Amino acid sequence: MLAAVIGLASKRTMPLMGFKQPPLLGMVSYPVSPGNKNHVEMSLTECYRALTKGVDNLDFTGRSIPCELLLIGDKAFPLIVSTSGQVLIAASHYGKGRIVAIPHESYLQNKTFSQLLLNAVHWLNPSADALVGVQSNFGSLVKTFSDHDIKVKSTGEFQDSFGVYCMDAYKANKKNELITFVKKGGGLLIAGQALDWASEHGTKKVCFEFPGNEVINVSGIYFTSNRVEGGVFSICNEVPICPLLVGHGIDIIEDIRHLQTNVIDLNISNGGQPSQLMVHGQLAFPIGLDDSHQSFLAAAHYGKGRVIVATHENQINTPGLKTFLLNAISWLDAGRKGKVGMASSLKGLHDILSQNNVASEYTDLTPNLSVYCCLAYSDREVQKIQEFVAEGGGLLIGGHAWWWASQNPGKDAVAQHPGNKILNAFGISILGQTLSARTYRAMDPEEVPKVYHFRRALSKLLQDSSEKLDKKPSPPSRIKKLAQDCAEMLKLSAEGSGDVHSIHQMLKDLLRRNGVPEVSKKKPIKSTSNKYLLIGLATPLYERYPDVFEVYKHPKTDEVCDVTVSINANNKGPRAWRSTGLFLYPRQKASIVFPSSAINAQLQVQIGCHTDNLSGKEELFRPPVVTKVYDVKSEKMTIGSLWGGLIYILVPEKCQLGLLPVTISGALRALYYKHGETSESAWMDAIQHHAPPWAEFANDNIILTVPVEYAQVVEKPSALMSLWDQMMAAVAELAAIPFPFLRPERIVTDVQISAGWMHAGYPIMAHTDAARGLLNVDLIKAGSWGPLHELGHNQQGWKWNISPNTTEATCNLWSVYVSEKVLGITRNKAHGGILPESREQRIKNYIKNGANLEEWSVWTALETYLQLQEAFGWAPFIHLFSDYQKMTNIKNENTHKMNLWAEKFSNEVKKNLAPFFIMWGWPIKESLSKKLSSLPEWKENPMKKFVGSQ
Repeated sequence: MLAAVIGLASKRTMPLMGFKQPPLLGMVSYPVSPGNKNHVEMSLTECYRALTKGVDNLDFTGRSIPCELLLIGDKAFPLIVSTSGQVLIAASHYGKGRIVAIPHESYLQNKTFSQLLLNAVHWLNPSADALVGVQSNFGSLVKTFSDHDIKVKSTGEFQDSFGVYCMDAYKANKKNELITFVKKGGGLLIAGQALDWASEHGTKKVCFEFPGNEVINVSGIYFTSNRVEGGVFSICNEVPICPLLVGHGIDIIEDIRHLQTNVIDLNISNGGQPSQLMVHGQLAFPIGLDDSHQSFLAAAHYGKGRVIVATHENQINTPGLKTFLLNAISWLDAGRKGKVGMASSLKGLHDILSQNNVASEYTDLTPNLSVYCCLAYSDREVQKIQEFVAEGGGLLIGGHAWWWASQNPGKDAVAQHPGNKILNAFGISILGQTLSARTYRAMDPEEVPKVYHFRRALSKLLQDSSEKLDKKPSPPSRIKKLAQDCAEMLKLSAEGSGDVHSIHQMLKDLLRRNGVPEVSKKKPIKSTSNKYLLIGLATPLYERYPDVFEVYKHPKTDEVCDVTVSINANNKGPRAWRSTGLFLYPRQKASIVFPSSAINAQLQVQIGCHTDNLSGKEELFRPPVVTKVYDVKSEKMTIGSLWGGLIYILVPEKCQLGLLPVTISGALRALYYKHGETSESAWMDAIQHHAPPWAEFANDNIILTVPVEYAQVVEKPSALMSLWDQMMAAVAELAAIPFPFLRPERIVTDVQISAGWMHAGYPIMAHTDAARGLLNVDLIKAGSWGPLHELGHNQQGWKWNISPNTTEATCNLWSVYVSEKVLGITRNKAHGGILPESREQRIKNYIKNGANLEEWSVWTALETYLQLQEAFGWAPFIHLFSDYQKMTNIKNENTHKMNLWAEKFSNEVKKNLAPFFIMWGWPIKESLSKKLSSLPEWKENPMKKFVGSQ
């Protein structure tokens, strides 16, 4: 049953369960020879159709017993798959040439295969008049070709003058010549089965020593020793699906033993911040895993060669992993005792090898090397490196993708990172996410069959999906890792890869069969449920294949409008969201028309405002990712989102396009109040009518996004937003920043957020229940500590913030300042944490415990700043915050920053504050104490009574 589920090989002529058939795969260019008339650029689907044209089915019954083919990499694809999900015939590209593999030599002389063989020779032939050579034992094949006016020659020996060569898979005496022949543009038709050979030589040797594999495994096709039961198998309408798991006989456990010899643990604590890996290839396997099944080291077989991937260059360049690195070089060399070459930046590795009598040299990649070691930050030699490995070389490569991901927002590291353009074909990808840099236990070789591997985990999920998923609880860490990997796989293009295409089809069929799970606060999804994976899979699957989902028609489609809005496209602050006041329902489409000046100005369109990614949560009240962003690259765009949401235009920093007219068709008007523009009568009229689920209140300094039911009870929005304007003016005053704000702050409420009751950022996120406190003037005036705390976070400057000690402390300066200045709430009443008796007892306890900075945080740390404010007022803070904005060359190191603050505050108030800060346990340098001693003593130092009492 499982084989049928993961194979999905039956001929599909009707849509599944009422869903539309997926569209054909797009165009992908393959290398062709100069002047090649037949090898035109073809998509994967076009290649498949050219090879199967006029063929309805193929008969594999009879005495001949075919073997299963294993396909890996990004070029091999199946032509026919049995009903049990085993690949019988496959094709691939290598270099400029092409290969077709058939699982028994008898099929080359079987008349029922004639049409397929004729298609194959035409597809393989680099030009119409090129000579086709046929091994002399295939007389019937020669006749078939001759009868169809194909220029053919029966021969006992391969000749490189052929355009196509047809042979059995049992001799490899000219394997190197044949590989070069294909690489230069020739076509190879090869047939055979490895069952008999394996019975004599053993299954472990089939992938690399079976003669046919010594020729074609460079292309990602392997003959295996697995028997395929005969039958008459239909040709699919689209490229068929490869199985997730194929028995290949390679002893991965022995590989792990070799790599872990005398290795007890893997210490990557001094190797820099590592990225995570996705190990997704059939012949790829993890070497190092953390407790959440995230891999930081992995290896793979590919073609004739081997690969090891580390997730930071320091991991392959540090003495801390010396034993492992020596094992790795030995395994990659595979007993050849050949040359080891490496990039010049790997001096540490060179020293390790030299000290252990392993000859190595700094060099570029050359064909005479046995092992090549390099970094994963360049894609200049993708094909060269891949062919080096395919033809037998060993590759040790290290690098991370998290920095690249941070510098390339909106781009997918798994698909676009330079290193992944090399590595994806090997079945290993470096992800943009990180994991902890620490010491991990070395993997027990005997545990290898049990550890997480993407294909095994997905296969298990597909098996479970035939039953109710919520009845199949799984370990949360495995579900989360599989959900992550499925989402990452959907970012890879299926247009040129039969392997990726197969996985995409499986994920599409999985969601088709099970649907998108319902999720809400009343119906949460636990991280132990496979539904957790399905709800996380829904968004990336919709982005790649929106046809998978039923067409969604909202009953209120008559309310959609065609409206032109003016967008403020001048922006001196950081990237800003500009509200359109429009809403798009889930799975609906809208069109947007921009003026030509907006094209390539780095503008974006965003659907939805709930940007928190909840993928790490143990329980979900909403889907983990519900926003969608489009780059504005053309004057007219069509947009849509699985989850829908408010529509925004994102304006980059330093944009100066003025007021931009943007026409949007197909969306609905949402409740939107703009202070100073929307009249109260218009507002009262709007709240009487049906509106989309989200509403916004905006002024020039803050925008509040809340559920519509909270907005509809606000009868005086002008009073509300006037109060918020006063509060924001005070926020800006203390922060010493321009007012109005260069970019209005935003607070967005959500049913679930990524951290805390509220958290800072753009936007500030808050739970839905907080909406009432944001909109009710009386409640705000009674105290609004939480929102002011988060607004304070947004004003904190790294130059003066002592992280992590004051991160949750100095933000409260804004809570105190605005509460007192605008709301008329004294600090003694603003929050229970700063009641006078609490403050005094906290200081006493801190001094009693030795003024240990490890205990100096939150309220205790805030006390230091409150004492300064109570003595000298707010002006010194405002002046210093202004000065810090202009200062450069500040080291991001706490001792330096604490001494700098002490010095600047002392100079600002013209008092020697060094003793005060020393009493608080600050590491004030003796040189600074001497420097400040010229200032008058601060006789009123409030810490004297606490320190003296001790």
